[in-house]
Amino acid sequence: MKKTNENTIKFMDFCSGIGAGRLGLTNCGMECVGFSEINKPAETTYRQFFGQDEINYGDLMKINPTDLPDFDLMIAGFPCQTFSVIGQRKGFEDNRGQVIYGLINIMKAKNVKYFILENVKGLMNHDNGNTVRVILQALDDAGYQTSHKVLNSVDYGVPQSRERVYFVGIRKDLAKQVYKFPNPTESKNVSDYLIDDVELSAYEKETTYNTFIKYLNNKYNTGKHTIESLLSHEFDVIDTRQSDLRIYKNKIPTLRTGRHGIIYVRGGKFRKLTGYESLLLQGFPKELALKAKGKISETYILAQTGNAMTVSTIEAVAKELIKII
Repeated sequence: MKKTNENTIKFMDFCSGIGAGRLGLTNCGMECVGFSEINKPAETTYRQFFGQDEINYGDLMKINPTDLPDFDLMIAGFPCQTFSVIGQRKGFEDNRGQVIYGLINIMKAKNVKYFILENVKGLMNHDNGNTVRVILQALDDAGYQTSHKVLNSVDYGVPQSRERVYFVGIRKDLAKQVYKFPNPTESKNVSDYLIDDVELSAYEKETTYNTFIKYLNNKYNTGKHTIESLLSHEFDVIDTRQSDLRIYKNKIPTLRTGRHGIIYVRGGKFRKLTGYESLLLQGFPKELALKAKGKISETYILAQTGNAMTVSTIEAVAKELIKII
């Protein structure tokens, strides 16, 4: 690891996934001193991006904080399935819902100065808002002034509609002013991200057509669209969900672990969203995304990007924090 000056903000990357949060912070000049991830395929991709010598401290619920290096800032996309509308929304009843307390224990033990946490928008209304109130109270009791807000990635550097709630905390003895979240930035063109040269296979084309026919002719969509009309609109993004067919203009729907069937139109043909494109849509630069292309399976990359943070959103959030440190 390269040597940095004493003023460099050091951070640890918890619930790291494939390292989108890490990348957002290093883009701001911070230094990563270690990561924590229990999913082995995600760890494999993380190391593909950042190097085989990176130290994984493993399950944060089993970590002895004294074994960790000192660090100034914690970043964590703590498990969202327990609060997501896609999951069963068990909240704190699910073991994954307890991870927030594991993170808080580490914060207190290491006397962490700052944190950035991320979770699904559904956390905000889970249990009629009680869950987020409990989390905020726990962070307050731990000694942090915390700001939180739902941000959409489409407003922060990528053409992906992805609403997530962000928590930014400052240790109370260091909190000289209240943190303010970044203003939205100029939107991006989805055509700059849908650039992989992968057409639908014969099997996918057949099943896609069958799926379209099913959706186009159901009671919700009859008479609204045809295959020909869909193919006539360059870079339209098409998503089939339950009985609904949705078309997105100049953006894609939220990438999710279980959503692998997003297709789009380019050159009058249907093309599937690839893992490489998904990484770009989460803010990973091309040179890093290319490290995974052809080396990590498409199934894994599509699932992992669905679980990841958005690099450019984390970077925007971190830049505002740096202004008041």
